[in-house]
Amino acid sequence: MNDFISMLENGDWQTGSRGPRYLQLRRRIQLAIDEGVLKENEPLPSEREIAVITDLSRVTVRKAVAGLVEDRTVVQKRGSGSFVAPRVRKVEQRLSSLTSFSEDMARRGLAASSEWLQRGLCPASPEEIFALGLSSGERVARVERLRKADGIPMAIERASLSEKILPNPEKVSSSLYAVLRSTGMQPVRAIQRISARCLEAVDAEILKIPIGSAGLKIERVSYQTTGQVVEFTRSVYRGDAYDFVAELQISEE
Repeated sequence: MNDFISMLENGDWQTGSRGPRYLQLRRRIQLAIDEGVLKENEPLPSEREIAVITDLSRVTVRKAVAGLVEDRTVVQKRGSGSFVAPRVRKVEQRLSSLTSFSEDMARRGLAASSEWLQRGLCPASPEEIFALGLSSGERVARVERLRKADGIPMAIERASLSEKILPNPEKVSSSLYAVLRSTGMQPVRAIQRISARCLEAVDAEILKIPIGSAGLKIERVSYQTTGQVVEFTRSVYRGDAYDFVAELQISEE
């Protein structure tokens, strides 16, 4: 923290030719974060302290910090102040293979974990009946969870399966596909649709990011070799944490 205060006390960065004072302060704080002077989860001095150190108004300081919050470089916690936001490691996921979240993270050396949102048997909704090819009145196993990598929320995964395929969803402790593999019901192919969306309040709160943040909505229907539908999954991924990559073959025509 002393090094950061020294960076602010050095008034050489404040000049009239470099734009508004709040932008100059914002860039100064950003530089301290980029160079590791301020580290992840480290608190910033209060608005009053920064104003005194820099001889700027609290309005100017507040505007500079607000810009960093908008960029997700800084997070504000009510009653606690402003903190350097944890950096999200960008994950690249290829679309050429059907793998579970746990398997994807393990290959990247990341520790996968889950927070259960729902796990149990429920009456099938009209959408689930249609996607899974069920009859009216059948039940589905719902496995809904927040997926994390190294403790950072990455995605919300909502999977639905016929009760006949997953009669006891409580067996799913980490990898759904591992459970399906053990019963000979693992899917071998899938159709996946990806679309961009702005995160609504419920999903944004679960992922701990601002409402309206960019996200990716993914719907997947997976099948066995016989053509039987195994799984209908609707997921929401953080737009700032994922790149989906597809390898394409160029036609000779």
